[in-house]
Amino acid sequence: MKEVIIETLIDAIKLLPFLFITFLILEFIEHKLSKKNKNIIEKSGKLGPIVGSILGAFPQCGFSVSATNFYSTRIITLGTLISVYLSTSDEMLPLLISEGVEISLIIKILLIKILIGMISGFIIDLIFRKKEKEHIHDFCEDEHCDCENGIIISSIKHTLNITLFIILISFILNTIIYLIGEENLGNIILKNQFLGPVLSSLIGLIPNCASSVIITELYLSNVITFGSMISGLLTGSGVALLVLFKVNKNLKENIKILLLLYLIGTLSGLIISFIA
Repeated sequence: MKEVIIETLIDAIKLLPFLFITFLILEFIEHKLSKKNKNIIEKSGKLGPIVGSILGAFPQCGFSVSATNFYSTRIITLGTLISVYLSTSDEMLPLLISEGVEISLIIKILLIKILIGMISGFIIDLIFRKKEKEHIHDFCEDEHCDCENGIIISSIKHTLNITLFIILISFILNTIIYLIGEENLGNIILKNQFLGPVLSSLIGLIPNCASSVIITELYLSNVITFGSMISGLLTGSGVALLVLFKVNKNLKENIKILLLLYLIGTLSGLIISFIA
């Protein structure tokens, strides 16, 4: 166990500078583009799923929260909202970059998420099209979107938060692998093409950036397959689901959105697992 603790801390410390630089760059981009992106998605109309899935792929402070807010006021459609949720990268992108994952693999993951988001969004809009208009409220500040303190402070906070998550999750994963054995664990999850996507999609629904960190770390540790990772990353939308249940008063509709996300994530992962 001593070796597990030391290894976990060393791996996390090595990531610190890479995480900070990555978040610094992403925060800079977000501050430059966030207002423009919000205006674009608001005016996207029938092309919402295309716009939403593309913009959602970039980790931006509160973008999925903004999309949730837009949907609660019916500025955007349900399909557009789902496309944003499915393509949202959250902490996956900076974590993959800081871990030195090949750019080709990162692009592949992003393109898969964007494509699934687009297709799902258009299909959902054809089935569940709604045109209600409601009064607009802005809840971004209430949902811990801390983008107004400058990119340095925001980047430091993101880096420390994710590093703590990584230490905790890596320790749990390393302990499980140590106690059960990597080969035995692989037989339970990695080699089970059905169970992997089902469980990963559930983990992804955790309304916190921890879900994307967990899923990404599981994949990088060779505990889950590529298809299982995609399942979890598709259903993970950060704190947006918490905001949805807060700002959208239709509980049945919120549950429907939750189930749609889970079904799309699970089915997509299963398909990828069986054809890959």
